[in-house]
Amino acid sequence: MADESASQHTLTGDIRTHEGFHSEYLEHDRTIVVYLPPEYDPAAARRYPVLYLHDGQNVFDRATSVGEEWQVDETAQALITAGEIEPLIVVGIYNTGEHRIDEYAPTPLPEKGGGGQAERYGRMLVEELKPFVDATYKTLPGAANTGVGGSSLGGLLTMYLGLRYPTAFGKLAVLSPSVWWDDRHILRLVEALPGRLPLRIWLDAGTAEGPEVVADSRALRDALLARGWTADQELAYYEAEGGEHNEKSWSARVGPMLRFLYPAREERGERNVPPPPRTAERPSHGANEEA
Repeated sequence: MADESASQHTLTGDIRTHEGFHSEYLEHDRTIVVYLPPEYDPAAARRYPVLYLHDGQNVFDRATSVGEEWQVDETAQALITAGEIEPLIVVGIYNTGEHRIDEYAPTPLPEKGGGGQAERYGRMLVEELKPFVDATYKTLPGAANTGVGGSSLGGLLTMYLGLRYPTAFGKLAVLSPSVWWDDRHILRLVEALPGRLPLRIWLDAGTAEGPEVVADSRALRDALLARGWTADQELAYYEAEGGEHNEKSWSARVGPMLRFLYPAREERGERNVPPPPRTAERPSHGANEEA
């Protein structure tokens, strides 16, 4: 009998799906999935921080994932209910399959399968998707309450977007980033910064991903420290003992990542009033493995 477990949905909580999201900057449409926290009420005044995650088909549901899933919905639901993190909205952005490398890598490397459209992906996210989410859901739209995250090439993309759009994103979840891309291009961008940007960063790697991955992640950590980030304050660095380059290992790090980026805190006055009118956010220019 065929194993049906891989096709069974594993969704927890209130998940909304928006299919066929179109961008003027990217050729291919994609699905957007949104997790809403417990007690979310569109009629209430309360608003919530947001975390955008790349490879959205792997974030919530085993039925759509490449194998295991990140279990972000289960983890967020449990941590919110326990009062360990602040309630938040999580937005999963599907990748577009064979075009993933093109969209996630900042520079073109034809010998590695493509790349070079990360800047256009960033415009899609900041100028199209984020305004859509902010208009559709009860969000806190400021950078201090907006995060972006991903793993592997998605981690590389996250770091790139954080450097390029610090006025849009104030929290980065950088899991097992592909620092190696284009002779460590991302390190050169960090090293070119005049100083620390207002970014709170979770950075990690698994010890079973190979010595080069760990060495690259440590090099990125050190470059950030040299530019003014403080360990365990604006920057959390974690090496997962035995962690591999796959969804199961990244799933195990979702909890610590959420605790660092979205810690529980007392209710603040601005949560109960509408945010000021939004203005268009413009970019600030600072700068074959499983990708």
